[in-house]
Amino acid sequence: MLRPYLNVKQNFGFGCMRLPMKGSEVDLEEFQKMVDYFMKNGFNYFDTARVYTEGKSELALRECLTKKYPRDSYVFANKLSSPLFSKEEDLEPLFNKQLESTGLTYFDFYLLHAVGKRNYSKYVSCKCFEFMKKLKEEGKIKHLCMSFHDTPEFLDEILTNHPEIEAVQIQFNYLDYDNPNVRSKECYEVCVKHNKPIIVMEPVKGGSLVNLSPKAQKIFSSLNGGSNASYALRYVSSFDNIFMILSGMSDMSQMQDNLSFMKDVRPLSSLEMHAVENVVNTIKHEKSIPCTKCRYCVDGCPMGINIPEIFSCYNSSIVYESWTAKAEYNKITEDSSKASDCIKCGQCEEACPQHIKIREYLSIIVSHFEN
Repeated sequence: MLRPYLNVKQNFGFGCMRLPMKGSEVDLEEFQKMVDYFMKNGFNYFDTARVYTEGKSELALRECLTKKYPRDSYVFANKLSSPLFSKEEDLEPLFNKQLESTGLTYFDFYLLHAVGKRNYSKYVSCKCFEFMKKLKEEGKIKHLCMSFHDTPEFLDEILTNHPEIEAVQIQFNYLDYDNPNVRSKECYEVCVKHNKPIIVMEPVKGGSLVNLSPKAQKIFSSLNGGSNASYALRYVSSFDNIFMILSGMSDMSQMQDNLSFMKDVRPLSSLEMHAVENVVNTIKHEKSIPCTKCRYCVDGCPMGINIPEIFSCYNSSIVYESWTAKAEYNKITEDSSKASDCIKCGQCEEACPQHIKIREYLSIIVSHFEN
């Protein structure tokens, strides 16, 4: 097993994609408090990628973690992201930059990032698997893994062709368990079939399982128990083969809440599980856009449309019946592109881990906010 070898103290990790921010910069003072609190409470797994927060996540971890704690006291996961290289010769310089940015000499976990049909051929043609095996032989990474966003059939194919992959990071939460677009349950089962430990990302679906609609919130509130995040994370922790659960906590209050129940996590009761099922049914009948604000769609948009924020305005209008949503939409698009500026190129949909029909929704939003 991976955990004993790596001295991972808990099966709950700090996902460093959505960090506390001051404007466009990471709030290092707040982040330092969060890192210290996380470590003090017996947790030590940190997950990042060079593309997170425009490269600032790696740098923030160097300032608040790797400069201040002994190397053997934490576990560090980083990723090889396909947009950052174009040929095999780019790989080693890129990896060395990641080591430099994080202040490390090796990574405990190194993952091929967001593997799917759109980028798998690039990972193969640039010999990324061979490169990562070489890094492992040299001691520069301890474990060769991947994060995955695609169909279970494709996952099965990759794990069959690449048995050297040691663990798989997948999106897994109670809403996507039987979501026909994400197919979390089936991807989970493929990992079990290949005996691969699972790292869970998006257990609260980018915060959307925390910020519930009034109808869904009423169901959990009736339990008079834990937070919305607690039901989502405890749901995931009840499955076997889960090696690590990542949560993208962006302020101290979120961290304190998460650690309060993950420190001694207990499974959901039958009453709580029934409530989760009712919340799922409620959300399915609402017409919100299932965007997690990962922003992968924004990076390649030739028109520079701020898709996640525009979707958030639409959800506020539809689900919460917010009367300020149109004004917020106008503010967001005042100095940037509107939904109507979409040229229907489809790059956003190729990049979207949620497989959202972004172009269709943008057309709906044009009618909703602009006409």
